[in-house]
Amino acid sequence: QVQLVESGGGLVRSGESLRLSCVAPGSLLSVQTMRWYRDTPGKPRVMVASISARGLTNYADSVWGRFTISRDDGTNTMHLQMDKLQPDDTGVYLCNVVVVGAGYWGQGTRVTVSS
Repeated sequence: QVQLVESGGGLVRSGESLRLSCVAPGSLLSVQTMRWYRDTPGKPRVMVASISARGLTNYADSVWGRFTISRDDGTNTMHLQMDKLQPDDTGVYLCNVVVVGAGYWGQGTRVTVSS
């Protein structure tokens, strides 16, 4: 069972920042696309940001210019730098990692942004 571990969530005020991390096992090879998703009660799961194996990034319109995704393939780690947080960013953030023939999820880290 491949376990991804997210960290970095918390309670912040509007305008503040958080940095999320997702660590995949070192035994996981040939990691392709890595993504962050957000779960909010009563709403569909939203892909917030993604980064390909070549470093190409993509963001949801709502976070463009405020969030930055990055990855370190040497440690199988992905980060999401979240700046200028807004109450609508509140939710559980989950990381997703794709390798050849499979995809894996973490348990999520909760982010709460108060106004």
